[in-house]
Amino acid sequence: MPTVTWGVVQGRKEKLVSRVIICDFLKSIGIVPDEIENLELPSTVEVMRERVEFLQKLGLTIDDMNEYPLMLGCSVRKNIIPVLGYLEKIGIPRAKMGEFIKNYPQVLHASVVVELVPVVKHLRGLDVEKEDIGFVLLKYPELLGFKTEGTMSTTVAYLVSIGVNPRDIGPMVTQYPYFLGMRVGTVLKPLVDYLVSLGLPKKILVKMLEKRPYVLGYDLEETVKLNVECLVSFGIRREAVPSVIAQYPQIIGLPLKAKLSTQQYFFNFKLKIDPEGFAQVVERMPQIVSLNQNVIMKPIEFLLARGIPAEDVAKMVVKCPQIVALQILLMKNSYYFFKSEMGRPYKELVEFPEYFTYSLESRIKPRYKKLQGAGIRSSLAGFLNCSDQRFEEKLKAGYMETDSQGPSFFMGGKLELPGNESVSDDEDASDDEVIYRRTVSL
Repeated sequence: MPTVTWGVVQGRKEKLVSRVIICDFLKSIGIVPDEIENLELPSTVEVMRERVEFLQKLGLTIDDMNEYPLMLGCSVRKNIIPVLGYLEKIGIPRAKMGEFIKNYPQVLHASVVVELVPVVKHLRGLDVEKEDIGFVLLKYPELLGFKTEGTMSTTVAYLVSIGVNPRDIGPMVTQYPYFLGMRVGTVLKPLVDYLVSLGLPKKILVKMLEKRPYVLGYDLEETVKLNVECLVSFGIRREAVPSVIAQYPQIIGLPLKAKLSTQQYFFNFKLKIDPEGFAQVVERMPQIVSLNQNVIMKPIEFLLARGIPAEDVAKMVVKCPQIVALQILLMKNSYYFFKSEMGRPYKELVEFPEYFTYSLESRIKPRYKKLQGAGIRSSLAGFLNCSDQRFEEKLKAGYMETDSQGPSFFMGGKLELPGNESVSDDEDASDDEVIYRRTVSL
C-alpha cells in the first residue's frame, strides 16, 4: 500500500519533527535558531550537541555562536575538521584557532581545495614568506574569502604601476595586509594623487609606502587632508609639508590637532620657545609631536645644569631638535670631551648643537686628533659636518672652514651637499653626513 509519494511525505514529517526538537535544544542552551531554520540540520540532537561542544572546545562561546549561528550548519567531519587541519598546516597556531574562527567564522563553510589553497598560493606568489602566512592571516583573516583575480590582483598591479618594487610587495603584505582589500579607484589612487599634489615626489612616496604600508590605511578626507591643514595652521610652511611627511609619515594619521596643541604649549611654557620657533622644530623633526615630554626635558635639564642659559638652550633646540631625543650618557661623554679635551666655550655648542648628534668614538675623537696633529684650528661644523672624503680633502688643504650653512634635507631622500655632491640612502650609513638625515625612531 505505501507508495513513493507516501514515503516522501513521511520523510518530510520526520524532518520537521527533528528540526523542531533540535531548535528546542538550541534554545535551551541559549542559542537563537532563527537564522538556521532553513539550513540542512542534522537528524538528531546528539549530532548538534557534538557540533556545539566541538566549537566550545575551540574556545567559542554561546554568544559567539549567536553572532554567527550559520556555523552550526557545518558538519564537524566534513567541514570543520578539514578546514582546521589546513589552517594549522599553514601556520595558524592551535592555541589561536578559536580566536581566528571567532574573527572569521565564514571560513568554516569554505572548501579547502577550491577556496583556501588558491588564496594561500597567491600570497606565496606575492613573496610572502611561508612562515609568515599564518601571521598575515591572523591579522586579516578575511583574505581567505577573496578571489585571487579580484581586488588583490588589482591593488598589487596599481602599486607596481606607480613604482613599488614587486619584491617589496611580500614584506608590505606581511606588515600591513589590509591594503590588499582596498579598492584602487576609491581608496588608493585618491590618496596617492593627493600626496603627490602636495609636492611629495613619487619616488619618495613609493619608498615611504614600501617601508610603511600602513599609510595606505589613513582616511583621506577624515584624517589626511585635515592633518595637512592642521600643520599649516600651526605655522608649518606649506612648502615644508612634503618634507615633514617624508620624515615622519605617521603624522598624517595621528590625532594631530590635540598633539600639536599640547606640545606647542609645553615648548612655550617650559622651554620658552614661541609658536614660530615650535613650527621650525616640527619642520626639522616632526617626530617631536609624539615625543614624551619627560624624555624631552632630560637633555634640556642636562644642558641647563652645565650653566648654559635658558635662552641659548632654546636656540639650540630650534636649530637641532634631535638633541631632545638623545641619551643623556652619550651627551655627558661628548660634553666632557668638548670641555676637557677641546677646552672650548659653550657658545660654540649654541652655534652648532648638532655636535651632540655625532658619534664621539667614530667621528669626533678621531677627526679632532687629526686636526691637532696637523695644527689646524676649526669650528665644530667645519670638521664634523662633512663626509670622510671631504674631511680628508680639507685636511690636505690645511683649512677647515665650513663650506656653507650645511646640507639641506630634500624630501627625506638624498642630501644636497656642498659642491653639488649628494649622499643617497644606499651609501654607507656609517658616514653620517648630517643630523637632518637621522630622523629619530620613536
